[in-house]
Amino acid sequence: MHFSTIAIHEGQGADKTSGATILPITMSTTFTQEAIGTNKGYEYSRTGNPTRDALEKCLASLEGGRFCSAFSSGSAATAAVLSMLKPGDRVVAGDDIYGGTYRQFERMYRPLGIQIDYFDQTSAERFEEALALGAKLAWIETPTNPLLKLADIEALADVAARYGVPLIVDNTFASPYLQNPLKFGASAVVHSSTKYINGHSDVVGGAVVTSNDQIMEQVKFYQNAAGAVPSPFDSWLTLRGLKTLELRMKRHCENAQIIAEHLAANPMVDKVLYPGLPSHPQYNLATKTLKRGFGGMVSFRIPGGLRAVDQLVSKLSIISFGESLGGVESLLCHPATMTHASLPAQKRAAYGIDDGLLRLSVGIEDVSDLISELDSALG
Repeated sequence: MHFSTIAIHEGQGADKTSGATILPITMSTTFTQEAIGTNKGYEYSRTGNPTRDALEKCLASLEGGRFCSAFSSGSAATAAVLSMLKPGDRVVAGDDIYGGTYRQFERMYRPLGIQIDYFDQTSAERFEEALALGAKLAWIETPTNPLLKLADIEALADVAARYGVPLIVDNTFASPYLQNPLKFGASAVVHSSTKYINGHSDVVGGAVVTSNDQIMEQVKFYQNAAGAVPSPFDSWLTLRGLKTLELRMKRHCENAQIIAEHLAANPMVDKVLYPGLPSHPQYNLATKTLKRGFGGMVSFRIPGGLRAVDQLVSKLSIISFGESLGGVESLLCHPATMTHASLPAQKRAAYGIDDGLLRLSVGIEDVSDLISELDSALG
């Protein structure tokens, strides 16, 4: 089946009891058992729930994986993967990652005796040098947040396989529609389903998809033991959003391409970062890995620092100013004071997350209205 058909139907057949075409929301916390050790597949909703199972089955299929575990947030999904680590283990991570992931690494896992070293994920050579020192886990994002750097997943996965290290890919920015890391050799995929997967800015959620039995076993254990699971209603809302993922992503990509090109020609903008621009240093890689489009995220720099950002934000009406991304509405974020505020100022400066950097999640509004507002705000 093709992507849109899977998104609409996988795990979501008509209800066997009533024939309801749309999957019911199973709100029950517990399930009546027929006898000791005999049930209909469910015991307690933290452990398993029919609505959540449908979401997991659909996401696994869209990513080309065998297993999926859904969580109550992307951070919880990250924590589930990192629960495989023990004191003394070493993690090799890309040097441009979401601030919340960095916070988990530095504030939660390093104090437990886990070593984290960062590398330039645009280089397979740097990755091999980092793995040669020994590692339990490798973690990357592609495209990265917020600088939109790309990693050659296939090349990094080949290196990781030689060293016997699982490669975890945060695929939030691309979504399953644009990129499937498992098909390039990644061991597991992590999503903040809050973003493009749900797509309507009304549910916080996360997911881990894998075909690796060992990773699945650990993540499933963590899901049940820690209990950071999405509610049945959240699972149902996410499934409803997932049905239109292909349609939304096509419009996100189309709008983002036009806006990136328009901003690149604006003299009030210092630099535009977008994988679909030939000026992007990894444009050729983008055409290889992002086969259906270049994504809905555009980052750009303006001169004048915080004062200029404040002035720009004060002129917005259609575009909201806030954290998160991937919703149908356009959303402008200031990474230095929002998503990446947890990074020390020195690290932000070294990575290029300066006060003039803005990250635009391009929505599905009419692109001419978005351009008009950006032109007015920049002027």
